Amino acid sequence: MIKEFKEFIMRGNVLDLAVGVVVGSAFTAIVTGVVDGLITPFIGMVVGLLTGGGNLDSALSVLDVSVAGSTFQFGAVIGAIITFLITGFVLFLIVKAANGARARAEQMAAAALNKEPEEAGEEEPALTAEDYLREIRDLLAKSQEAAQKQE
Repeated sequence: MIKEFKEFIMRGNVLDLAVGVVVGSAFTAIVTGVVDGLITPFIGMVVGLLTGGGNLDSALSVLDVSVAGSTFQFGAVIGAIITFLITGFVLFLIVKAANGARARAEQMAAAALNKEPEEAGEEEPALTAEDYLREIRDLLAKSQEAAQKQE
């Protein structure tokens, strides 16, 4: 059982997943820093100017409701939703940019492979296995003829 577990862990997919989780955690820290340090304060400033509050938390705290000594913080929920939407949008932009870069790289690679000059503007038809076998047969026949002439 330990041997099977070791084989499972050493598979490429599991290692790739582990690396992805670690990189994803680091990336989450970066996105959280950008959202908490730049985007959320900006939105808080705008909301604060519109509502008269100093920041996003104080502006949204007007939505808090107290009933029988319990405070329902609707403002905190709305703040969390706003942060989630901002984080999702930033991740969308990053993934979109990465996919665009990957597509451009694939197009450039395909263009580099297809730069061979075409003769008379026509493409050669793809060779089949039968075509290769005919070429081999013809080459063998020529080499046998040459060998017979030399004898």
